[in-house]
Amino acid sequence: MESLIGVGVIVFLVIFVLAKTAVVVPQQSAYVIESLGKYSRTLDAGFHILMPFVERIAYRYSLKEQAQDIAEQVCITKDNVQVHVDGVLYLQVLDPKRASYGIGNFEFAIAQLAQTTLRSEMGKIELDRTFEERGTINASIVTELDKASEPWGVKVLRYEIKNITPPADVLTAMEKQMRAEREKRALILESEGRRDAAVNQAEGEKQKVIKESEASRQMQINMAEGEAEAILAVARATAEGLATVGAALQGAGGIDAMQLRIAEQYIGEFGKLAKEGNTFVVPSNLSDIASIVAIARGLVRGANGQGELPAPPAGRSQPGTGQDQPARSLLPGLCQRRRGNPLRVRPAEADPGSLARAEPRPHRTVRGAVQRLR
Repeated sequence: MESLIGVGVIVFLVIFVLAKTAVVVPQQSAYVIESLGKYSRTLDAGFHILMPFVERIAYRYSLKEQAQDIAEQVCITKDNVQVHVDGVLYLQVLDPKRASYGIGNFEFAIAQLAQTTLRSEMGKIELDRTFEERGTINASIVTELDKASEPWGVKVLRYEIKNITPPADVLTAMEKQMRAEREKRALILESEGRRDAAVNQAEGEKQKVIKESEASRQMQINMAEGEAEAILAVARATAEGLATVGAALQGAGGIDAMQLRIAEQYIGEFGKLAKEGNTFVVPSNLSDIASIVAIARGLVRGANGQGELPAPPAGRSQPGTGQDQPARSLLPGLCQRRRGNPLRVRPAEADPGSLARAEPRPHRTVRGAVQRLR
């Protein structure tokens, strides 16, 4: 029985010694080993055997990146406004030996250093800039902490501000300021919109005036070209007509046709005078159609290079003779008004005795007057 108890004690001691000497280190971990109270070595991931009753595990560290909360604290900005600020810190142990023997508690030391550095950085800027300068504040804190923690074997990777909480009255004032700023921007944008609309409208009016002026210019050019073409066409037609009339006058019966045409036009134009008024000034020989025809014949002969006018055909009355009395008596009858009112004819001479009242005559037609002239 005693032998069994002794065997059990020996087995227990062996197990205890193996438990104390055999060590398995997890991945991304590091154990600091001390031999008789003095640093011996650092164990990496894997299976290790320690010397019994001589070596022991003094410190255990995780080599992973760790996140540590920074407690909320009161900071005073450059414009003397108290704000509550908290954050989060990211760090990693790089040297377990220095982290064990370089400082007593590196986590507490880094947290305190982060708070003091944050208060210092917040005091350099105004409240309005604290929200937009977060990146600058974080970079400054990381730089300061990294310099301080380098002898401790710890690397500060980054720092992030979580919340910036101003007092209630400051929040109210900031809301009013932001509301006023938004209204200001809205008014500015509205005025700029009206300005742009006015500029666009003016530009449109300008383009419209330019287009209208160009259209008017082109229209005037087209009208001028059309009038020029019309004038040229009329001139050509007139020239051709004159050439045709000249050729016709050179032929047989041309002069007689011309005399007949002149007499018809003369009587027609003279008849129009009676429609415009009952008193007008006319030449003394107004009713002498034969003299007018003789003048036209002289013009035609002069244009043909002949010095003398041809004698009128047989049976045709000469100007100034008694044979043209029927034609003379025809004119006053043509000039009387439709209602039967007589016309007062005033010759071109200033002799009062030459004024005569036109007396009604029997109706005679233009065709009859032409036949009498012929």
